[in-house]
Amino acid sequence: MSQTTLTELIPDDPGADELLDAFLGWVDERGIELYDAQEEAILELLGGRHVILATPTGSGKSLVALAGHFAAFARGERSVYTAPIKALVSEKFFDLCRAFGSEHVGMVTGDASVNPDAPIICCTAEILANQSLREGPDAPVQLAIADEFHYYGDSQRGWAWQVPLLELPNTRWLLMSATLGDTRALRDDIEGRTGREIVEVRSTVRPVPLDVMYRETSLLDSIEDLLSSRRAPIYLVHFTQKEATQAAQDLTSVNLLSKEEKAAVAEAIGGFRFDPGFGRDLSRWLRHGVGVHHAGMLPKYRLLVEKLAQGGHLRVICGTDTLGVGVNLPIRTVLFTQLCKYDGTRVRTLSVREFQQIAGRAGRKGLDDAGTVWVQAPEHVVENLKIDAKIAEDPKKAKKLRKKKPPERGYQHWDAKTLDKLWTGDPEKLDSNFSVSHSMLLNLLDRAGDGCRATRELMVDNHEPRSRQRRHIRRAIAIYRSLVDAEIVEVLDEPDEDGRMVRVTVDLQDEFRLNQPLSPFVLDAVELLDRETPSYALDVVSIVESVLDNPMVVLIAQLDQAKTALVNEMKAAGVEYEERMERLEQVTWPQPLAEELYETFNSWRVHHPWVEGDTVKPKSVVRDLFERAMTFHDYVRHYGLKRSEGAVLRYLTDAYRALVQTVPEWAVTDELDDLIEWLGAVVRGTDASMLEEWERLRDPDRVEEALAAGEVLPPVVDVTTNTRAFAVLVRNEAFRWVQLLARRDHAGLAEVPGATDADRWNAAAFDEVMAPFWESHDEIVTDADARGPSHHVVDGTRIEQTIVDPEGFHEWVLIGEVDLPASRDEGRAVVRLARIVHR
Repeated sequence: MSQTTLTELIPDDPGADELLDAFLGWVDERGIELYDAQEEAILELLGGRHVILATPTGSGKSLVALAGHFAAFARGERSVYTAPIKALVSEKFFDLCRAFGSEHVGMVTGDASVNPDAPIICCTAEILANQSLREGPDAPVQLAIADEFHYYGDSQRGWAWQVPLLELPNTRWLLMSATLGDTRALRDDIEGRTGREIVEVRSTVRPVPLDVMYRETSLLDSIEDLLSSRRAPIYLVHFTQKEATQAAQDLTSVNLLSKEEKAAVAEAIGGFRFDPGFGRDLSRWLRHGVGVHHAGMLPKYRLLVEKLAQGGHLRVICGTDTLGVGVNLPIRTVLFTQLCKYDGTRVRTLSVREFQQIAGRAGRKGLDDAGTVWVQAPEHVVENLKIDAKIAEDPKKAKKLRKKKPPERGYQHWDAKTLDKLWTGDPEKLDSNFSVSHSMLLNLLDRAGDGCRATRELMVDNHEPRSRQRRHIRRAIAIYRSLVDAEIVEVLDEPDEDGRMVRVTVDLQDEFRLNQPLSPFVLDAVELLDRETPSYALDVVSIVESVLDNPMVVLIAQLDQAKTALVNEMKAAGVEYEERMERLEQVTWPQPLAEELYETFNSWRVHHPWVEGDTVKPKSVVRDLFERAMTFHDYVRHYGLKRSEGAVLRYLTDAYRALVQTVPEWAVTDELDDLIEWLGAVVRGTDASMLEEWERLRDPDRVEEALAAGEVLPPVVDVTTNTRAFAVLVRNEAFRWVQLLARRDHAGLAEVPGATDADRWNAAAFDEVMAPFWESHDEIVTDADARGPSHHVVDGTRIEQTIVDPEGFHEWVLIGEVDLPASRDEGRAVVRLARIVHR
């Protein structure tokens, strides 16, 4: 029987008591019993007060937020939910759609939006911050709910949590986090700005209490102790992706599941398609009862791990500390492998907030009487204790046994006292991390009314100490002058229709994308290209890639490979060591059009000062993938990126979105359109979930489909359905034959998966067939023209790929066939070479 939605329970008189009765009835219908802290927070929120909710993980803060949305909706007000990551925003969006109906809920991200005028909105903190800068006190936000509010203290993003508090004095606030620390100064400031009472609801009582222990046994012994005492599932915390995957591999030596349990895992996995590389490893680990969860994985794999964990099929999940934010996994035990981490600058001990955020994942309400948090002693300490025990049994061994030393790198000492401090200590005070940017001033100055006054007030009336405020004022003045000099801002002789004496002259909606501040550069740079050149489509890709963030894991792999190739080449040529080192210093990752891009950008930035210190970043990932005619997994294998598939896919997805969003229609040729379709097919065929969510936002009707389906995992995509994209996939596979022949890599061609019949083709066979070609020609041309559609013909499933020779005879042709059933099964174009003919 379907349960009532909250929209059906709105009382005729939406007073606090009536709203409370209606909401409690809805809660009771679902068999939920409220905790004292929940009841108190809901009462205060419905009574019209601000609420700071500082309660442990798993204590039902989301239900308090739901009560706030309900009260605001019933009163005809608008409520906004914010969180630090899009995944959490998306999850909350669908939860609220189920509770209120999708027609009443919207979501806004930096990529797209769905139902943005809805009375209930889910967005990242930056979206609300930019709205509050543009609209100020007039912003139609009566209730704002800031989840994971401890991000207020984040050094990079903290401004986005602070700005709305400063700019929205008419808004009620619900600030939620399990690790807030001392909030007295924050409470006083909010109450003073808004004239509305603020209440802090704080509790240390966990719905599921935790047993915390320091362990001086080996990691394997600790895991086996937890398993034997029925304290699985275990979340095994590492601080690098490499360590997490290595731990999963190590655990395959431990018997975690019975025969029947393994069969249940296999049934739960069903027909899920694991790709080559990491996917095959993950399949093996999962069937052994071990999951892996980190940001380097493809989203479909993380979703599968979450699904299996929620089904009770996994005993251990080897993950990184990213699980501390937002991911809902049923964990009974959190086992820390260490208490120090590299934070991008140095190796340091975890903060109290970091430790408690991760430890708070232990214990499942309704399933566990208690959760467990264990911390391993440093590995060398454990080994030395074993040595001490051996010496105690036989003192003569003291001369033979040598104590282990701590690692020289990547280590900061911790012990039982460290654990006690982290567990019993209060989270660190949230310090202000306000910052000033061009985008902030543009939004403020574009506000109706006196934008200059709003800017002055924000600079002197924030949470920063006076010394830093003076620095922000100086920076704001410098930015303002640069905007005036560039004629981005004009000073008016009299107020305009919106009461502004200073006006922004560009359309911020079209010309200034806050998520990609360099996007407008693409429009101007593309205009300078010659559409008639064979490389036009790829040059457009290079321009778009230059405004995207660098995927350093890919670029470093490209650089390493380029250096290795150059070293081998120089050694073969007998180049002296000093010269080799000098030449290696000049090597970079591939940077197509670098000189032209920098020159064009330096001229462009004079009239677009909001880019500040940013610049273009020439690189070739999409272009490299296309020019190499590789599949996603070929590319990952080529550069050794198995542990970073997720990072590669995120970049390709961002590139696809940028091509769709920023390249104007007039600039899209048929070949460029084919390339964009191909890239979308590569992304979707690898993992549909990232594009599915984005396209769902662009097509609101698909929200209803997603809600109705209720499917956690992304669909398996039939790559043959998009005929245009599939045609490019086929063309790339055929051109890959040409590239391998051009390098005379006949052994490599014989090993291309699915490309050849092993009984017919091998390296020797290719040597024999191609010998006449090499007698007549010195090379095979593989430039942009050679790979174009004019040299590639498809008739049904039959392929003809012409080999382009320097003399222009083009008499050699590769004949192949597309295997459609295999292509559907494998999620890629499966093309087999049949003959090589000389016409």
